[in-house]
Amino acid sequence: MNADAAARVYEELLTRVGEASPRPRIEPVRRLAELAGSPQLSYPVIQIAGTNGKTSTSRAIESLLRAHGLRTGLFTSPHLVDFTERFQIDGAPIDGTVLASAWDELRLPLDVVDAELAADGQGPITFFEALAVLAYAAFADAPVEVAVIEVGMGGEWDATNIADARVAVFTPIDLDHTAILGPDIETIARTKAGIVKRGTAVVSAEQAPEALAELEDAAERAGAPLIVQGRDFRLIEDRVAVGGRQIQFVGITGRPYDPAFVPLFGRHQAENVTLAVTAVEVFFGAERPVPEEVLDEGLGQLTSPGRLQLIGTDPAVYVDAAHNPHGAEALARAVAESFNFEELALVAGVLEEKDAFGLLRALAPIAHRVTVTPVESPRSLDASALREVAEEAIPDTPIEIADGLPEALDEARAWAGRAEGRGVLVVGSVLLAGEAIAHARAEGWGIA
Repeated sequence: MNADAAARVYEELLTRVGEASPRPRIEPVRRLAELAGSPQLSYPVIQIAGTNGKTSTSRAIESLLRAHGLRTGLFTSPHLVDFTERFQIDGAPIDGTVLASAWDELRLPLDVVDAELAADGQGPITFFEALAVLAYAAFADAPVEVAVIEVGMGGEWDATNIADARVAVFTPIDLDHTAILGPDIETIARTKAGIVKRGTAVVSAEQAPEALAELEDAAERAGAPLIVQGRDFRLIEDRVAVGGRQIQFVGITGRPYDPAFVPLFGRHQAENVTLAVTAVEVFFGAERPVPEEVLDEGLGQLTSPGRLQLIGTDPAVYVDAAHNPHGAEALARAVAESFNFEELALVAGVLEEKDAFGLLRALAPIAHRVTVTPVESPRSLDASALREVAEEAIPDTPIEIADGLPEALDEARAWAGRAEGRGVLVVGSVLLAGEAIAHARAEGWGIA
């Protein structure tokens, strides 16, 4: 029944304009939330924007807050396999019947706002606009004591921005969604900086100068403190460890934390965790560091599904949701330093609006073979076109083509199984990552 209830909500949401086509507006979402009782005002919010690392950083913040004893809500997008993954309460996906109850309460407000928009010549509330208000409402019903909210796209007009965040967190800002957000980092950063409001404290990862300038301007206009990685807090040690990283960092109190283990791969995850801990320090007032026992528990229970996640063995099959050049560069570094594959096969699928060439070129140093496949989406780049891109981006490397992910995985796993030291990495799209995880579960690989 729980799964059926959640599926019903998802099916109804899918009748609305999809999240890949956001409308640059915020007032209709405010109106919808107002009619629903302004649930976003029921608890403090930590909001996370950026290009890469948003979900991992959000999950780290939530885990630390939960270890501190707070009842937490976590909203991330998109989901990998199950729609309820997007709404987490106390570290677990929301119960389907609870979600359906919140959705039923939202129906009348949705009808009212849709009618108002139609009268004004505008399109109805979109998938993601409804989703964001649904998340805020579900968290208010729980109730939670703090909500960690990942921005969907951009910031200023993103549907999640109806909340006034106590802490606004920025992961590295780079080029992505350029057709919607703008052609350069400066413009994209300006849009993302729209989550900064009066009463907000701003915590940022290290940024390109043009991105940092936009965050500085936004913070100054809002009278908000701006705390920047590398200047006000920093990672001081990061070493590869079995199953993750051993890290040490200095928070905004200036006191180094004891070395801590992070069960995630890649230096970028060490940077994400450093950013997350600092955001939690700021949330609690920054007078003292996060207690060591809270840090140990919070990091010890941390997971980041779809980020170098092992989904199969014999041969090893990993999946990663990297879908742009910046994320792919971090992934390639993580694989090179954390694993000892002699040869690695990529299974790649990319959506048509993404920079497929830049992504594959960034992965070229770790690729010994590539199988391209379409993603289960009408926005998928055609596999034949992707093969042409791969041949240019990763020259002198065997490129295979498959009709779908199951065939691609069969081909790549067969190749990997013919010699010691080989592995498989599925990469290129969040949707493809979800497909791979679901396939591994259906095939009984016993890992995902």
